[in-house]
Amino acid sequence: MNFLAHLWLAGPDEGLRLGAVAGDFIKGPLPGTVPADMLAGVALHRAIDSFSDAHPAFQRARARVPAPHRRFAGVMVDMFFDHFLAADWDAHHPAASLAGFAAAQYALLGAHAHRFPERAQRMIARMREGDWLSSYAEVATIEYALDRIATRLSRPERFLGCGQALRADYDGFGEDAAEFLTEVRAFAEAERARLARRSGSGG
Repeated sequence: MNFLAHLWLAGPDEGLRLGAVAGDFIKGPLPGTVPADMLAGVALHRAIDSFSDAHPAFQRARARVPAPHRRFAGVMVDMFFDHFLAADWDAHHPAASLAGFAAAQYALLGAHAHRFPERAQRMIARMREGDWLSSYAEVATIEYALDRIATRLSRPERFLGCGQALRADYDGFGEDAAEFLTEVRAFAEAERARLARRSGSGG
């Protein structure tokens, strides 16, 4: 999953939300160097990624990606599913508007940016300045973001324009996302409860 989905799935706890973003930048065994209040969030991030990779709807969506871009399919589907989450935000998170939710995340991340690796600090600044979380509701933003990622690959010409696959099979990807988002939310809620019990038991 991408940033919007990980923040949404982290729930209201600030440590979990910080860990949801830190999970993309912290590698290796836990706890390692992970701050204590982010530890469960990084663990949740990893559990969600494992759940996603194995989920039938995620695998179907990957299979929809045209063969020339298939090696990039996981990143593409992560972005596509964030788009559908943003585009139908009120159905998934009626407690707050997408703009309000995004603003709260930028404020939290900005207040704690100094605790992240330098690369993550730069990303947090760009996320806030470009309002990435709200902009995911636009297909054009997804296409642009994927092109930006493609330029960092060793052979970018093979993946530039891959975001057009979303327009080409919009309803199909949307059906996969609807099924997946319902089930990953239930998984994340159960995983948050499990992590809370584990933390409360001291283990």
